[in-house]
Amino acid sequence: MTAPHLDDAQLNQVWARLDLVMDPELDEPVTDMGFIEAVSINWPQAQNSSTVHISFRLPTYWCSPNFAFLMAADIKRQVEILPWVGQAVVTLQDHMAADEMNAAINSGASFGTVFEGLHPGENLEALREKFDIKAFQRRQEVVIKALIAMGFLPAEITAMPRGLLDAIALDDPENARQKARYLAILSDKQLALTAADPAFPTWQGTPIADYPLYMGLLRSVRINMEFSGSLCRGLKQSRYQQADLSGPVPVLVTHDSHACR
Repeated sequence: MTAPHLDDAQLNQVWARLDLVMDPELDEPVTDMGFIEAVSINWPQAQNSSTVHISFRLPTYWCSPNFAFLMAADIKRQVEILPWVGQAVVTLQDHMAADEMNAAINSGASFGTVFEGLHPGENLEALREKFDIKAFQRRQEVVIKALIAMGFLPAEITAMPRGLLDAIALDDPENARQKARYLAILSDKQLALTAADPAFPTWQGTPIADYPLYMGLLRSVRINMEFSGSLCRGLKQSRYQQADLSGPVPVLVTHDSHACR
């Protein structure tokens, strides 16, 4: 039963949590990628917590189960942070391992217990760290290039303290978005916590020793992620409904090739 007091504010809160779920390979929100297909909120009578149902689809029927599991687990975790949510039920649709995936995610089972035969010995935390490194490097390159465009020299950037980076305003909206995300990952991974800490360490926490070589590494990471992102968007567009992102909450629109696989 849908609660009579359900309003747009609660739905907006769910979408805001979903905005924090990244495609691990692309470091882009699953909402921006158009992966979220439906969200509904149910309030049982005489209960103070709800069940939120989220269904999502990936670009292909055979998307890697480990990537899908990471996204599904993050969807469930992010939505269940909301204090009025009792349970988030996540449903992956039209995927070769959808049944196993949905049962595992919603019962709290681990990836290894379900997919040991398909991915023997898979360590999802190691995989997640691999993607965290790419996300860090991608965001870092955007900020460095923005500072170079403002006239900062490489030596000034590699020696810049976090406090100075915090104070620098980037006019370009995308650069500003990536700067905020870069600062967030610096804090989350404890790479730069104080104003005096270097703002541009390597993932290992060391100073950038060879600037041209390091920037070449960041460039290769960006090119790979941009290619993968374009491929994913193209496959998704040819297969499913698309999300209209022009308003405050994504709205699904009909696509002629919805049934294409």
